[in-house]
Amino acid sequence: MTVVDRLTAALADRYRIERELGAGGMATVFLAHDLRHKREVAIKVMRADVMQTVGAERFLREIELAAKLTHPHILPLFDSGDAGGLLFYVMPNIEGHSLRDRLTKSGQLPVDEAVRIGQEVAGALDYAHRHGVVHRDVKPENIMLHEGHALVADFGIGKAVSAVEGDTFTQTGATVGTPAYMSPEQAAGEPVDGRSDIYSLGCMLYEMLTGEPPFTGPTVQAVIAKRFVQTPADITALRDGVPRPVARAVQKALARTPIERFETGQMLAMALGAMEEKPARTAAPEKSIAVLPFANMSADPENEFFADGITEEILNALAQIAELKVAGRHIVLFLQREESGPARDRREARCADRARRLCSSRRKASTHHRATRGRNRRLPSLVREVRPRRRGHLRGAGRDCLRYRG
Repeated sequence: MTVVDRLTAALADRYRIERELGAGGMATVFLAHDLRHKREVAIKVMRADVMQTVGAERFLREIELAAKLTHPHILPLFDSGDAGGLLFYVMPNIEGHSLRDRLTKSGQLPVDEAVRIGQEVAGALDYAHRHGVVHRDVKPENIMLHEGHALVADFGIGKAVSAVEGDTFTQTGATVGTPAYMSPEQAAGEPVDGRSDIYSLGCMLYEMLTGEPPFTGPTVQAVIAKRFVQTPADITALRDGVPRPVARAVQKALARTPIERFETGQMLAMALGAMEEKPARTAAPEKSIAVLPFANMSADPENEFFADGITEEILNALAQIAELKVAGRHIVLFLQREESGPARDRREARCADRARRLCSSRRKASTHHRATRGRNRRLPSLVREVRPRRRGHLRGAGRDCLRYRG
């Protein structure tokens, strides 16, 4: 009897087996229909040689721990068990594709997409590690992409397999971890913690950004050996447009010893979030203006009072504009004494905050008075034309006779 026949017979009251979806190093995946909940699911059945070595009790214990993980970027486990000697577990059937499919099709990913996937996987790993679960086999094949977001699959399987001591798995061909993404300590058969997953994620990030893992070679032994003696090439030397903080984060995740890596997935996610180093913010220069007194260019000394009054009205009118800083009269008087020469320009810049100067002159001509703009052409247009209705004193508020054009 085939595996499909055995599985169909054992699970006939719960699932209807549709077809085989694929096979990997440790399991075969079948598409099935959940009869109770009326939904499509994926059932993974462990290979016979793996089952014999792991044992049902150990396998189901580790799967039970993984089934308790609830996180938006972890693919949940619906069910598990022993069906007529077949160890299986049930997951949602995701309408999408794996990160491996995406990389095979596109090679390098856009930087923003690679960083986003890396952050989501790092968040999932951080959650699992805090709940005592280390994945042990983080690789593109175990990252599902659904509606643009990452889902980490197969939590708990690596722990179940690696818990068995000895080299039986080398003999059977089933390996825990994948050489291209395996941490040095895992490759050496040493105890691992969450930082081993951080290393594997670093390898995956490196591949998403450059198009290939950090270490490649003609044989499994060559790939594993390189991580003990070589340092991966700088990502920024292989691809333009990768922000330096992102490249540094990947480099730290790929550190040879666990103590040099990020301690948690959250720390890696935060480092990836620093897409660019932002310059220190500087306050925008404050807009300021200085109004120099009107010059009496006539021979009549009485016009001095009129000139002072016009100057005061302009100062008061400009002071009502919230966006402008108007220089005080003491600064104006100082500037007035510096009538010409380069020293005047330097002192204006210091004393009036590089103010734009409104230099005005007054001329008296028959029946009207006119104020004209000074020589600074960058000023807003100030139109001030005073046309008295009759000869004599001019009375009224400045806004009645002055118009400001911004």
